[in-house]
Amino acid sequence: MITTIQVQKESNTESNLSLIKRFSRRLQGSGILRRAKAHRYTERPLSACKKKKQALKRITRRVEIERLRKLGLWNEVSYKKS
Repeated sequence: MITTIQVQKESNTESNLSLIKRFSRRLQGSGILRRAKAHRYTERPLSACKKKKQALKRITRRVEIERLRKLGLWNEVSYKKS
Protein backbone atom coordinates (compact mmCIF):
# COMPACT_ATOMS: atom_id res chain seq x y z
CA MET A 1 0.00 0.00 0.00
CA ILE A 2 1.47 3.32 -1.08
CA THR A 3 0.55 6.44 0.82
CA THR A 4 1.79 9.85 -0.21
CA ILE A 5 1.98 12.84 2.06
CA GLN A 6 2.26 16.28 0.54
CA VAL A 7 2.76 19.51 2.43
CA GLN A 8 3.01 22.94 0.81
CA LYS A 9 3.78 26.31 2.28
CA GLU A 10 0.57 28.01 3.28
CA SER A 11 2.02 31.46 2.80
CA ASN A 12 5.30 33.12 1.95
CA THR A 13 5.81 34.07 5.59
CA GLU A 14 5.64 30.46 6.87
CA SER A 15 9.05 29.26 8.00
CA ASN A 16 10.68 26.07 6.83
CA LEU A 17 10.75 24.77 10.39
CA SER A 18 6.96 24.98 10.74
CA LEU A 19 6.60 23.27 7.36
CA ILE A 20 8.80 20.39 8.53
CA LYS A 21 6.83 20.15 11.79
CA ARG A 22 3.54 19.94 9.88
CA PHE A 23 4.97 17.25 7.62
CA SER A 24 6.27 15.15 10.53
CA ARG A 25 2.91 15.42 12.33
CA ARG A 26 1.09 14.21 9.22
CA LEU A 27 3.60 11.42 8.79
CA GLN A 28 3.08 10.20 12.35
CA GLY A 29 -0.67 10.55 12.06
CA SER A 30 -0.80 8.42 8.94
CA GLY A 31 1.04 5.54 10.65
CA ILE A 32 3.64 5.10 7.90
CA LEU A 33 6.56 5.58 10.25
CA ARG A 34 5.16 3.15 12.81
CA ARG A 35 4.67 0.45 10.16
CA ALA A 36 8.16 1.01 8.75
CA LYS A 37 9.72 0.64 12.21
CA ALA A 38 7.67 -2.47 12.93
CA HIS A 39 8.85 -4.20 9.75
CA ARG A 40 12.42 -2.95 9.92
CA TYR A 41 14.06 -6.24 10.94
CA THR A 42 11.72 -8.80 9.38
CA GLU A 43 13.42 -11.10 6.91
CA ARG A 44 11.95 -13.15 4.14
CA PRO A 45 11.89 -16.90 4.74
CA LEU A 46 14.53 -18.90 2.91
CA SER A 47 13.52 -20.65 -0.28
CA ALA A 48 13.53 -24.45 -0.38
CA CYS A 49 16.46 -24.46 -2.78
CA LYS A 50 18.56 -22.30 -0.49
CA LYS A 51 17.71 -24.48 2.52
CA LYS A 52 18.81 -27.58 0.62
CA LYS A 53 22.08 -25.94 -0.42
CA GLN A 54 22.83 -24.95 3.18
CA ALA A 55 22.01 -28.45 4.41
CA LEU A 56 24.29 -30.04 1.80
CA LYS A 57 27.07 -27.64 2.75
CA ARG A 58 26.69 -28.59 6.43
CA ILE A 59 26.72 -32.30 5.62
CA THR A 60 29.84 -32.07 3.46
CA ARG A 61 31.59 -30.00 6.13
CA ARG A 62 30.75 -32.61 8.80
CA VAL A 63 31.97 -35.44 6.58
CA GLU A 64 35.23 -33.59 5.92
CA ILE A 65 35.78 -32.91 9.63
CA GLU A 66 35.10 -36.55 10.47
CA ARG A 67 37.57 -37.67 7.79
CA LEU A 68 40.26 -35.34 9.16
CA ARG A 69 39.60 -36.56 12.73
CA LYS A 70 40.10 -40.16 11.65
CA LEU A 71 43.38 -39.25 9.99
CA GLY A 72 44.47 -37.28 13.07
CA LEU A 73 44.82 -34.03 11.14
CA TRP A 74 41.98 -32.17 12.86
CA ASN A 75 43.14 -29.70 15.51
CA GLU A 76 40.11 -28.59 17.58
CA VAL A 77 41.74 -25.44 18.93
CA SER A 78 42.80 -23.92 15.61
CA TYR A 79 39.47 -24.56 13.84
CA LYS A 80 37.08 -23.24 16.50
CA LYS A 81 35.38 -19.97 15.68
CA SER A 82 36.03 -17.15 18.13
